[in-house]
Amino acid sequence: MIPISSVGGEQLLTANGKVLELDESNFDSAISTFDFILVDFYAPWCGHCKRLSPQLDEAAPILASLKEPIVIAKVNADKYTRLAKKHDIDAYPTLKIFMHGVPVEYNGPRKADLLVRYLKKFVTSDVSVLDSDSAISDFVEAAGAFFPIYIGFGMKESMISNLAVKYKKKAWFSVAKDFSEDIMVSYDFDKVPALVSLHPVYNERNIFYGPFEEEFLEEFIKQNLFPLAIPINPDTLKSLEEDRRKIVLTIVEDETEEKSKKIIELLKAAASANRDLVFGYVGVKQYEDFTDTFGVNKKTVLPKMVVWDGDEEYLSVFGSETMYEEDQATQISRFIIGYREGRTLKERIRGPSLLGYINSLVGINTVYMLVFVVVVVMLIQTIKGEEPLRVGTGDQVDHARSSVSEAESREYGPGDKVD
Repeated sequence: MIPISSVGGEQLLTANGKVLELDESNFDSAISTFDFILVDFYAPWCGHCKRLSPQLDEAAPILASLKEPIVIAKVNADKYTRLAKKHDIDAYPTLKIFMHGVPVEYNGPRKADLLVRYLKKFVTSDVSVLDSDSAISDFVEAAGAFFPIYIGFGMKESMISNLAVKYKKKAWFSVAKDFSEDIMVSYDFDKVPALVSLHPVYNERNIFYGPFEEEFLEEFIKQNLFPLAIPINPDTLKSLEEDRRKIVLTIVEDETEEKSKKIIELLKAAASANRDLVFGYVGVKQYEDFTDTFGVNKKTVLPKMVVWDGDEEYLSVFGSETMYEEDQATQISRFIIGYREGRTLKERIRGPSLLGYINSLVGINTVYMLVFVVVVVMLIQTIKGEEPLRVGTGDQVDHARSSVSEAESREYGPGDKVD
């Protein structure tokens, strides 16, 4: 625990590389003392919280040693309930990074080394100025794989500074002033100025040669915040929330199968020619709860393509309800043409079960409590010889039980929380 001293009756917090324990007496002081502080709102009984704790302990001294230190702290939200309520904590663990006192929910990786790389993004310069080939390589290496990278070759810093501030939390920005022809070959551009976008984890690169007015630069930046074909999972769904483009969603049985990988490559080609749309894919095996909302079940012929608005509605294209193995590139093209020509059927995604809906509002612990109360009431009424209380239809109850079972068995990953 970070030592806390007192001068004139006021607590003084010092960052010595250990995780700071906060409560209602020192929370506000900590937030005002440190420009950047990552706070873990946890519960002692929470299994995910217990697994996260050593990762935070490992990351804390590295982050505290940065030129712009980032302090890690934790709050027992199960004990200090008023503090948890004040910051809208309804699940554990919840991580929030306070930047100059302003909280932002943290949804990045939770392994110590990856967490450090991710958080460095918040304290670096808006635009890094690179003056050599080695500086470019070092910048790309340090940036890691969790954000897209933009390098302006032969561009002035002022040309992208405003956009770098606007998209600071979503991408790395730099300008390279001195570089060799080898770099030009390596990054596949043949003239300057040029803005290169990189997605290291997806091995993707795109080049922009202008015009360099801000509106065109921003359009290029926005379109390249995501890979050409983005895997749909809880983390990427969060990143897509602010993008208002329609999503061409392809549902496959298993993302890792070779036949699915071939489809993904075809989707990338289609995405290059249709930048006004986002192309995504999801495997039933990887994210069954999500695919179920589009009516996918064991009888559904896969792959299946739809156009989703990111909210409650999606479109099926007449004649393109499923995709067959022969000439899939042509089938994808026909699907897009059918969508653009309006040969579509509007449908609504399937709503959550009653239990899932309650869970989204109040958290899993409260759900368990409500279920317990319902069971007790049913038991009492049964003993009295009355008709048992029923909640929803039989299908809803079965679906609710399934939802609880899946929630309990779900493997922990970045962004996961339990209440």
